Amino acid sequence: MVPAVIAWFLKEKNPGVDFLLAFFIAESAGLFLMAAFSQRKELNYSLTFLLVSAVWMIVPLFGALPLWMSGHFKSFLGAFFDSMSGFTTTGLSVIQSLDTVPFSLNFWRHFMMFLGGQGIIIVALSFAATAASLGLGLYAGEAREEKILPDIFSTVRFIWLVSIVCFLLGSAALFFLSRHSGLPLKKAIFHSAFLFMAAFDTGGFTPQAMNIFYYHSIAIETATVVLMLLGSLNFNLHYCLWKKKRAEIFKNIETRTFFLSATFLFLFLSASVLISLRFSFGEFFRKIFYQLISAHTGCGFSNISVKELAGWPNLALIPLILAMALGGGIGSTTGGIKMMRVALLMKAIKSEIKSWIFPARVKIYEKYHHIQDLVLKDKRVRLVFVVFLFYIFSYFAGAVIGMFYGHSFLSSLFESVSACANVGLSLGITSASMPAGLKITYIIQMWAGRLEFISIIVSLGLIFSAFKK
Repeated sequence: MVPAVIAWFLKEKNPGVDFLLAFFIAESAGLFLMAAFSQRKELNYSLTFLLVSAVWMIVPLFGALPLWMSGHFKSFLGAFFDSMSGFTTTGLSVIQSLDTVPFSLNFWRHFMMFLGGQGIIIVALSFAATAASLGLGLYAGEAREEKILPDIFSTVRFIWLVSIVCFLLGSAALFFLSRHSGLPLKKAIFHSAFLFMAAFDTGGFTPQAMNIFYYHSIAIETATVVLMLLGSLNFNLHYCLWKKKRAEIFKNIETRTFFLSATFLFLFLSASVLISLRFSFGEFFRKIFYQLISAHTGCGFSNISVKELAGWPNLALIPLILAMALGGGIGSTTGGIKMMRVALLMKAIKSEIKSWIFPARVKIYEKYHHIQDLVLKDKRVRLVFVVFLFYIFSYFAGAVIGMFYGHSFLSSLFESVSACANVGLSLGITSASMPAGLKITYIIQMWAGRLEFISIIVSLGLIFSAFKK
């Protein structure tokens, strides 16, 4: 209804009708299901994971309706692809004639990212008076491991408070910069909102086909880097900033790991590009640094064309693939393996090496700091390792499917990691003419990567056990 109101206000008649029709279809389906299945039962903890998995597949289906009706997609599958990409904050797109898309439809593309970045379930929990046990299961099922406040609903509302405050401040700053760069008033208003929602929620959709390069503004690029970094922070760290505990940012194992990872990959990328390409110093830092931060935060913005990125040497694509694969903070809007898991895996390896060196009678404890001083436990390491393996398997499985469609291994891996880690950078494989098989592959990867596999694996187990009775 929000984009329908915008369409009415801007006198965009056809998109307005599309949104109202999509609303009517979704509402009718909901009322029909409520009438057909009127029983009310308390779901157990495991079934909430099945509910989350289903919701994250069904909501993008309905979200695709106004996209499909707009005529900017070759098929409903293409519209569903962009809808899933939006809700999972991925940013890969198969839309046609993006530069002619009405403001209300562009708003919907970016608003999906704003909702998906916080979490579809979190949107529901913000207004629900659900049982605490069900709320906790839904929250965990949406790939959020940590509560910020003791009460799950207070946690959800704090996440929305941060997002809305950041939206007001970030959009205002981007509006000022957009006007300064020469954008007309109406375009500046909408583009500032679009860019904020895509940057803070590490989504990557843009209202123009040229991506961030369209603005030719180093100020806008700098602002989006700040927003991407904020979006990649764990919401627990946002709470620390909110409470003026700024020291936590420098002590936290996640932010330290991110800084080390970004520094190493930036040096790797710089060396790789210097070998083959010639840039001036300003151009070099601007292009290289922006692509790396965009990849590492999982945003997917780019200030160069897809053709130029595809022309980079293969060696330079490797650090970008690694940055996308690793991702940002756990409990943030970003995707990928996450910095916390990388840090704990390194701690576990360090602990194992110590156990080889010291006598068997010596008990070894690995400590780390995340909001408080913690001790690494075997159960946590096992979970980290399992999720890590699922991501690696998915990355390479998608690459194999890409190779099946005739693309090179490195290009296929790049696109697969971008989809599964919910990033959105592309070497040109993702396009309106992409085969249906690849669209379905990337849709599944975006869905599974956003939920970090746990909900989906639990759901498959429940379905399998139901068949076995």
